[in-house]
This record gives sequence, C-alpha cells and structure tokens, in this order.
Amino acid sequence: MTVETDGGDPTVTAAAADTDVVQDAEEALIEEGEIAGDYLEQLLDVLDFDGDIDLDVEGDRAVVSIDGGKDLTKLVGRGGEVLDALQELTRLAVQQATGVRSRLMLDVAGWRAKRRSELSALGKEAAERVLKSGERESLTPMTPFERKIVHDAVAAVDGVESESEGVEPNRRVVVLPA
Repeated sequence: MTVETDGGDPTVTAAAADTDVVQDAEEALIEEGEIAGDYLEQLLDVLDFDGDIDLDVEGDRAVVSIDGGKDLTKLVGRGGEVLDALQELTRLAVQQATGVRSRLMLDVAGWRAKRRSELSALGKEAAERVLKSGERESLTPMTPFERKIVHDAVAAVDGVESESEGVEPNRRVVVLPA
C-alpha cells in the first residue's frame, strides 16, 4: 500500500488500496470458479451427463453448482461421499492451474444446500432440547462441513454452546448448557 506524500489524503489512499485488495481477491475467486467450471464441464462430457454449471462467490469462497440433469444424483453418492471426492478433485484441478490451494465449495443437484438446511434445523433442535433439559447432548458423527453448520446453528441460541469431540471419522458435535 502506498501513502501519498504530495498533499493527498492518506486515509482516502488507504481506502482505495483496501478496495483494490478486495477486488483482487474476488477476481481470484471468480477465476477459481471458472477453472472449476471448465474442469467439471469436461468431466460431465466424459461421463455423458447433462447439467448446468453455475458459478458464484460467497464470502471468501468460490461456489460451483451443477444442476439440471436427471443422473446427477450419481455424482452425490451415499451421504455425499462422491460429491466430497469430486469437490476435492476439483480443488486439486484449480490448485494445479493457479498454484494456490482452493477452498472452493461444490454442490450437485442442490444436495449441499438441502443438507445445510437439515443440519441447521438439527443444531437448533438439539440446542432447544439442551436448554430445556440442562443435559449435554451428543450428536451422531459428522464431517467437518456438517459440524461447522451445526456449531453455527447452536451458536445462534442463547444459553447453550457446542464443541466437537472424538477422532475422525467419528468426530461429533456435543451441545452443552452455557
């Protein structure tokens, strides 16, 4: 960041530099999404699957969604296992192209969006039960993605807190009175 010394307002210059950084970060995420979209489009062609690829940026992540094809549930698999593997392969393809580790999020046939809604409801319901009973409650083992959503839902309820315990793949969220 450069601060002007010729009478310009350094605050304005710093704000402009911050705006440039945000724009650069967003452009990098858009590039990640485009690389991922190209990779996934080629994969869909090889598999002879139909689907529309949508690119977006949410917060500090590129988000790629594949929708529209009837066979797409095969790309989700049982419990999202195939989707998780496909997401990791897509992240690796982006990393190979950019040289930077990607945190890209992939959704297929709205599976992650639906799962996020289910997990938020689960976290809220568990928090309400713990508030009522005063007893801690352990939930079933979950992936890091799933635990994060539950932790966020529990954090939105006053009087309770959550933590993770256990070792992968049996790591679980525990909801406790605050």
